[in-house]
Amino acid sequence: MKALICPELGSIENLRVADIGSPKLGNGQVRIGVHAAGINFPDILMAEGKYQVKPELPFVPGLECSGEVLEVADGVSHVKMGDRVLAFARRGGAFAAECVVPGQIVTPMPDGMDFIHAAAFPVAYGTAHFALAHRGQLQQGETLLVLGATGGVGIAAIEIGKLLGARVIAAAGSVEKLEVAKQYGADEVINYRAENLRDRVKELTADKGVDVVFDPVGGEAFEQSVRCIGWQGRILVIGFASGDIPKVATNMILVKNFSVIGVVFGEHSWRYPMETRERLTNLLPSVSAGDLNPRVHKVYPVEEAKAALMEIQKRSVIGKLVLTL
Repeated sequence: MKALICPELGSIENLRVADIGSPKLGNGQVRIGVHAAGINFPDILMAEGKYQVKPELPFVPGLECSGEVLEVADGVSHVKMGDRVLAFARRGGAFAAECVVPGQIVTPMPDGMDFIHAAAFPVAYGTAHFALAHRGQLQQGETLLVLGATGGVGIAAIEIGKLLGARVIAAAGSVEKLEVAKQYGADEVINYRAENLRDRVKELTADKGVDVVFDPVGGEAFEQSVRCIGWQGRILVIGFASGDIPKVATNMILVKNFSVIGVVFGEHSWRYPMETRERLTNLLPSVSAGDLNPRVHKVYPVEEAKAALMEIQKRSVIGKLVLTL
C-alpha cells in the first residue's frame, strides 16, 4: 500500500512516500481504508524525534484519519465493514492507504459529513473539548482566552467555548486571523503583535482577568497570560507551537490562587479510548447542527506532505491542513 514513511528521525525532509505492506490486524482492532488524514503540529515533532511518543523506525506518521471500515477484529461490534468512520491514531499510521487502530476509538461519521472535514475533526475538537470541559471545567458565563486562536485547535476552542456558554477572547498575530476568529464566534479579539496582551485583557475584563486560558502556543504569550489570569483561574497548557517552553514563577500561582493544568489528549485517549469515542460521538451532532465547523485551509495529496508540514512550521495556516490518500 502507499504510505508516507519516516525512515529516520531528525527532520521532515527525511519523509518519503513508499509502497509498504499492510499493517496486521490485532485483537480488538479495526482496519480503515483511509480517504483523508488531518495534519497536526505533533506530526512534525514526531518526525524530529521531539515528541513524547517515539514509534519504532521506520514508521508512518499521522494522528487522525477518516475513511471506510475494511476489516473488523473479534470483540468490535459498534462498526462493521463499509461504515464511514473517523479515528484518532495516537501512535501514528494515518498517512497511509490503510490504518489499523484500536476499535474502541473508531467513531462513526454522521451522514452529512464528508471525509475531508471528518479528517480535520478528532484531534482539534477532541483536544479542545477535553481541555475546556474536562481539565479546565469551563463554566457558563466565564471568560475564556484562546491563544493561537486560528490554528485548527484554536478555532475548535473558540467554537467549543461558545458551545459551553463562555465569553471568548481570541488572540492571534494578524488582522486576517482575527477576522477569522470573529467568524467562528469570538466575542473580542486581540492582536498580540500590535497590542499588549496583558493590558488588553485587563481592559476587556475590567481588571478582573480571564477565568480560563487555552494555550497551544507557549513562550511570551504564556508569560503574558500568567499576568492576566483572574483569581482562581486555570491556564491550560496544550503545547508549544512557538518553539519556546516557558516557565512560571510559583509565587504568581500562589498569589492569584490559579492553576496551571497539563492537557495531553493523546495519552488520555490511549488510556481511555471509550471515553474519547463518547466525547467525539457527543460532539458530532453539533457539526450537523452547524455549531461546530472544522475549517480546512488546504488539501494536499500525500505526495506533497512535506510542503504541507512546512506550512504548519511557518504558522501561516488558518485552520487545518488535510492529506488525501
